[in-house]
Amino acid sequence: MAQYSFDVDASNFQQIVADGSMDVPVVIDFWAEWCGPCKALKPILEKLAEEYRGKFILAKINADQNQELSAHFQVRGIPAVKAVYRGEIVDEFSGALPEGQVREFLDRLIPSPATELRIQAAAQRDQGDFDGALATLGQASQLDPNDQEIRIDAAEILAHLNRMDEAGQLLGSLSADMQDDERATRLRAKLNFAQSGVQADESGLRARIAAEPDDMEARLELANYLIASTRYGEGMDELIEMVRRDRAWNEEAARKALLSVFNLLAGAPLVSQYRRKLASALN
Repeated sequence: MAQYSFDVDASNFQQIVADGSMDVPVVIDFWAEWCGPCKALKPILEKLAEEYRGKFILAKINADQNQELSAHFQVRGIPAVKAVYRGEIVDEFSGALPEGQVREFLDRLIPSPATELRIQAAAQRDQGDFDGALATLGQASQLDPNDQEIRIDAAEILAHLNRMDEAGQLLGSLSADMQDDERATRLRAKLNFAQSGVQADESGLRARIAAEPDDMEARLELANYLIASTRYGEGMDELIEMVRRDRAWNEEAARKALLSVFNLLAGAPLVSQYRRKLASALN
């Protein structure tokens, strides 16, 4: 009896494909009785599903009998194979491929042991087990020392634990190409603000600014402190005020700091709001 391949229709699609893909890749084979190439491909997929023993699940959907599912996946010809992982289509092919090419397709889908450990570490992190997550990432790095995403994962956890120096060392070990990675850029901005504002005396800085509103050093130090404390709006307000008072001060330090905050908050509603404020202050 097949353990890893299933006939799927609307009644069990959620369980096998949508929910199942949260754990392992699900390979959907759209086929029909009249389709000759389907009859060549289907046995290959069934054989490999049993051989790979749960590293992927095969979902066989009769395209004629499940036209809504076919339309949802934009199937225009069969056989059509769609690979779903964590609810998203991650790869696909159409037509009957020989077994060797099907194996290559499957091997691209299946997470490596190091990737599986990254997934485990993410779950540990989400549960608050930060030490366990770091240990698991250490194991992943031993399996695949060249996977720099593992270093970024660990650096994010270290920054959350306020171990900024260690996080910075990991970011510094990234290759030149990975230095511009979105997560690395965002985390680097977070570290910079944390290091700049770590020793700030908020009340003292506010007193200095009240006495001398054009004290740019005090405003910048206060902004860094507020942003490092995740009081982003307050910190950006200080930076906007600096731009209004003297946009050129210290080689446009306030504007550059704002751009770093935008990187840090990537996509948050505050970003578009303060981009407009910055544009207004510059005009």
